[in-house]
Amino acid sequence: MGRGKIPIRRIENSTNRQVTFCKRRNGLLKKTRELSILCDAEVGVIVFSSTGKLYEYSNTSMETIIERFNKQNNNHHRLMDATSAIKFWQGEAASLRQQLQHLQENHRQLMGEELSGLGINQLKHLENQLQMSLNNVRNKKDHIFSDEIKELQQKGSLIRRQNEELHKKIDLIHNENAELKKVIEARHKEEERAALKPPCAIKNRYDTLDPNSLQQRQSQPQPSEPSAEVMIMGYSLKLKM
Repeated sequence: MGRGKIPIRRIENSTNRQVTFCKRRNGLLKKTRELSILCDAEVGVIVFSSTGKLYEYSNTSMETIIERFNKQNNNHHRLMDATSAIKFWQGEAASLRQQLQHLQENHRQLMGEELSGLGINQLKHLENQLQMSLNNVRNKKDHIFSDEIKELQQKGSLIRRQNEELHKKIDLIHNENAELKKVIEARHKEEERAALKPPCAIKNRYDTLDPNSLQQRQSQPQPSEPSAEVMIMGYSLKLKM
């Protein structure tokens, strides 16, 4: 009677698990040696037990096998990465082409073209889309107009305030000019009155003379007054004439 198959699952009994590990490990290493000899293959096996113990076998240098494995694995990953990237971008390009075609078709339909193949429901859906788009455009336009009106109102109020300030400055300048004009007119009147006013007293002409000149004048002989006889003779001559 043959032995039954052992189910491939974790052996719960630690003793049985350890016995099975030793048997199967030895069988694996035996098969590895046979494979390397029969097929002239470069083989390396590394096994860690559940307790962390290392078991290894290689028909050549284990370091050489690991280095060759890493090199081959890196090349394989790079190749797989390049292939995966190409496939990914090809799929993305195909998806973008489909989206572009769909958008172009929708655009033509929204522009009123290529409507012959659409049914009632599709035409109603297209009409609803156009109505919603029109409402959005109107709302956007109203919003822009309201913003512009507010901005213009703010500018108008600012200009009014500036005009009020300018009017105040102009009134202040007018008042200052009026006061300055009054002062100038008053000064002109004072100057005119001063020019028309006679001197307060006339000085004696002798007061201004130099004492030396006064002495000389006194020392000079003064002309004598005409006598009474001379005056009578002159009067008689006038009568004769």
